[in-house]
Amino acid sequence: MSTDIDRTIELSVKGMTCGHCVMSVTEELEEIPGVMNVEVILNPQGASKVTVLTDTPLDDAALADAVSEAGFELAGIARDF
Repeated sequence: MSTDIDRTIELSVKGMTCGHCVMSVTEELEEIPGVMNVEVILNPQGASKVTVLTDTPLDDAALADAVSEAGFELAGIARDF
């Protein structure tokens, strides 16, 4: 049985209103070692859904720091494992 399992982490991010916001958050999250893919569903009126695909465990603080560095607020984290 392989230990290389892809994991999905869903982030709820407040304050994103446009494509530039999406790009900023995506770039910051992709700098975290282990992040393989980032997808964003933009919700300008509320919290946007940011899905992070990783093959290694990621620390909540690293995710929060990346979102904060992009200039936005991390409102929640949900994991599929």
